[in-house]
Amino acid sequence: MNVIDVIRAKRDGGELTDPQIDWVIRAYTGGAVADEQMSALAMAILLNGMTRREIGRWTEAMIATGERMDFSALDRPTTDKHSTGGVGDKITLPLAPLVASCGAAVPQLSGRGLGHTGGTLDKLESIPGWRASLTNDQMLAVLREAGAVVCAAGDGLAPADRKLYALRDVTGTVESIPLIASSIMSKKIAEGTGALVLDVKVGSGAFMKDREQARRLAETMVALGTDHGVKTVALLTAMDTPLGLTAGNALEVREAVEVLAGGGPADVVELTLALAREMLAAAGIDGVDPAEKLADGSAMDVWNRMIRAQGGDPAAELPTAGERHVVVAPVTGTLTRLDALAVGVAAWRLGAGRTRKEDPVQAGAGVELHAKPGDPVLAGTPLLTLHTDTPERFETALDDLRGSYAISPDGSSGHGEDFAARSLILERVSA
Repeated sequence: MNVIDVIRAKRDGGELTDPQIDWVIRAYTGGAVADEQMSALAMAILLNGMTRREIGRWTEAMIATGERMDFSALDRPTTDKHSTGGVGDKITLPLAPLVASCGAAVPQLSGRGLGHTGGTLDKLESIPGWRASLTNDQMLAVLREAGAVVCAAGDGLAPADRKLYALRDVTGTVESIPLIASSIMSKKIAEGTGALVLDVKVGSGAFMKDREQARRLAETMVALGTDHGVKTVALLTAMDTPLGLTAGNALEVREAVEVLAGGGPADVVELTLALAREMLAAAGIDGVDPAEKLADGSAMDVWNRMIRAQGGDPAAELPTAGERHVVVAPVTGTLTRLDALAVGVAAWRLGAGRTRKEDPVQAGAGVELHAKPGDPVLAGTPLLTLHTDTPERFETALDDLRGSYAISPDGSSGHGEDFAARSLILERVSA
């Protein structure tokens, strides 16, 4: 094989053959294809796209560079969820133990935050003692003990994706739907779950701002999962406003525990239950109402077992930031807009997120919301509270929040919007 021929084929709008795809992924992972050559191919793919066959083969080739996990020894069906990321998206935290309490096994491989989107592992690491890195045997042991596990993907899982993702990040090719879909699905298929529910975010605080693009991504990932024998469905969900009332690490853990205790913000509960029902249906589990498991404490019991099994203390005090700054409502009226992206960027500026993967995060940093669109607010009362250990960060965070919200004296958004009728679930995509 000649990498130049492969690049030219895609550059000129042609389809790559199975042998070409297998070879180029294997050769790039092994160092025989240089970064600049793979960069050229990634750009050609971004510009000219891929067929369903090509994307499927590309995904299979990436899986083949590493190991496949096997949970067939478990006595319950496996089901998992993947979110494309958003602001305040702490859904995995209550969702994994909730679904496990309904009779499924939930092997949840999660990641860290980058930029304005938070990372599940960063949130959980704010719990004293909790550890993200587990061996495959340890992961299986936690699944047997608790029914759910949330941990980092091991180095042996789709190593081609790890190398290619880093390259895409610095070459302007992140936005390619075939490459996004194959990146996500190579890890999820290699993970070995029997069923998968995808939460594809749409809106200002999401990676996908456009609903049509989000639908294309969802359809591509559902097709990939289906073609590889994984029962896969996707929900398109709104991400113009942050989820819940917090964006940060320890702040979001507290809110997730509130949901597990039967409370929590209505939107977090709504999405958690919607995804739980999809996961259970995909796993073939009928006749169990996840809402009852939240109400009777079963989900909280699984959470406590899961946290303890990974070295954490679920009863320990969570970290809090040393400094706070309150943003008050300038006028009385109804909050009609609160931009998710601005809140996410502000949380990042305060120390809750990172610019580079190796950057540390502050466990207590973030933004606390005191109102959501549709809520009444009074002039001079708290609208947002900013949390950080480094108060010199307040100024830039406040700059990011300037113009991020709107308050209407008459309660009107100007678009005739009924806030009470707004749903987080925009569409459902299945095979």
